[in-house]
Amino acid sequence: MTDRSGIFAGDDPFEISRRWLAEAEAAEPNDPNAIALATVDPDGMPNVRMVLLKEVENDAFVFYTNYGSAKAVEIEHAGKAAFVLHWKSLRRQIRVRGLTVREDGPQADAYFASRSLRSRLGAWASRQSQPLESRAALMGEAARATARFGMQPPRPPFWGGFRLRPVEIEFWADGAFRLHDRFRWRTDGRGGWDIVRLFP
Repeated sequence: MTDRSGIFAGDDPFEISRRWLAEAEAAEPNDPNAIALATVDPDGMPNVRMVLLKEVENDAFVFYTNYGSAKAVEIEHAGKAAFVLHWKSLRRQIRVRGLTVREDGPQADAYFASRSLRSRLGAWASRQSQPLESRAALMGEAARATARFGMQPPRPPFWGGFRLRPVEIEFWADGAFRLHDRFRWRTDGRGGWDIVRLFP
């Protein structure tokens, strides 16, 4: 067993993640749930961008996007992704690597319905990652979406979520003189986790 205590205590990495995220929500000035999401294209070239993490489930992390976006196309091709949550205010981060599956059922419908009206209309207006002639063209698409759907735009068929089920999670906290604390959790293939303290 590793000598985990304090902020690292617990036997459930998802519960630790929720606890750290709740602390960040009270400390970070903006977007405490922002993740740097990494994917690779079919040639193996990496890509990374900021995305908002929307839920920490009991066995997965969930975020949403346009399925036509570069990130979604790359996730669908590879079936895997990685991300990092980093909080300057707490001097902590969580790194996650794992396998992905779509979330395009009732849960995605409910989340889409919870978004602001303008964000829902914006989802219809944007062909994410595709070339755009001008901002005026984008505003025109938004106006057409508004005229078409009014106050009740449904979730677009090309928009939904991904659930990332980790094979590895790493919790890191800053330490004096770069003597940081790092704990790596890896799935053990039997429904549990192998936990190792790493050199910083």
